Amino acid sequence: MQKQNISPISDAREMAVNLVYNIMESGAYANLSLENALRSSTLSQNDKNLVTELVNGSIRMIKHLDWVLNLFLRKSIHEQNPLMRSVLRIAAYQIMFMERIPDYAAVNSAVDITRKKVNKTMAGVCNAVLRNLIRGKDDLSYPSINSLDYLSVYYSQPEWLVQLWLACYGAEVTEKMLAYMNHKPLLTLRLNSLRTDAETLARELTGEGVTSRPSELMHDSFVIEAMTTSIDQLNSYQSGKFYVQNEASMLAADVLDPQEGEHILDLCSGVGGKATHFAEKMKNKGIIKAVELYKHKLSILNNNCQRLGINIIAAEQNDILTMDSDPVWQRVFLDAPCSGLGVLNRRADARWRKTPQEINELTQLQAALLEKAGEMTAPDGILVYSTCTVNPAENENIIISFLDKNHTFRLDPFADLISYFPLDQKDREMTKKGWLAIMPGKYGCDGMFYARLRRSM
Repeated sequence: MQKQNISPISDAREMAVNLVYNIMESGAYANLSLENALRSSTLSQNDKNLVTELVNGSIRMIKHLDWVLNLFLRKSIHEQNPLMRSVLRIAAYQIMFMERIPDYAAVNSAVDITRKKVNKTMAGVCNAVLRNLIRGKDDLSYPSINSLDYLSVYYSQPEWLVQLWLACYGAEVTEKMLAYMNHKPLLTLRLNSLRTDAETLARELTGEGVTSRPSELMHDSFVIEAMTTSIDQLNSYQSGKFYVQNEASMLAADVLDPQEGEHILDLCSGVGGKATHFAEKMKNKGIIKAVELYKHKLSILNNNCQRLGINIIAAEQNDILTMDSDPVWQRVFLDAPCSGLGVLNRRADARWRKTPQEINELTQLQAALLEKAGEMTAPDGILVYSTCTVNPAENENIIISFLDKNHTFRLDPFADLISYFPLDQKDREMTKKGWLAIMPGKYGCDGMFYARLRRSM
């Protein structure tokens, strides 16, 4: 790949250093920090893209980077000046993972930022370490291949998480998932059928400088390959022609299969990604009650409804566990709070914030929420349980336990509802039973779990 000429130092790299420092040393959240910094920045769109890549990439690959840097440091990376640590990580990320950036640009920038933010002596250390890395990067030493240490270091994931996946899914599936988690996430758009059609949207996106292609997985959705501005600046976005959503998440609407005029209950609705899709499938006819605990998410949900031209969603702030349990809803969708292990590539710092204890607590909440959702499902009604994680304790085990206690429910097959989705034979057989676990990256999309249940008359 041809390398571009990039100036030795830029405000983009200094901003990235500041952000990585705040995230890794002060506990700031990566997505919020990036959003706030870029919103108020005067950087060009290309430089904003560079900041995003440097920050997300460095944090995502931090365990790998630290292992490599320690090979060239006299003192461990964790014993270094915290600002110096951030500079080294960002520079190492460029050298090792950003082919389009010349090594000299990464080094010169790092040295200048270190001189400015730390001191001249440490700038010299920074220069020596990075130049040694450049000379030795093709002959690096990692832990024994295919060992737990190797998978954890090379793919930059916590050991406990790698161990969990190895135990649940085996080495081959685990390594494929780990590799996917380090890919830059694709940006996919769900066409709003209430506003436009595929041909019109494709033409409009092209006119706005967006390079896109139709999704190979989902009807009426597009994968963005390049764009010259931020997504929310597009007229097609502002006029509600599409919603940003991953293909695995788009499956929710067809698994639930809402019909025109029905009464739908959407629990843990968040900002309404799935609820608005339900409304589109229903041609904006019927009632969707969207329940969410957090008020700020409901505000975004209402804004999304207004933008998309949807008026059948009634948003309600409530604690689901305290709601009335009248079994009156024809279809109930529960997008349960989960560990998010299926979408770790979308939140650079998420892998470093998760703990086994958090997951244990989540399973108790998930079971309680599903029990409540079951109580609200009408006889002969449909209940769909969904998560964006890959962990049997939060998925299959929750469903098995629920069915053991609730004999009026049974798994309801949905293979025909998503027959267009290119599942392999094993996964197709699972949908014929009534549930599906999509492994991250297996079909080029995020990890998701769905279970469709029917209550007897």
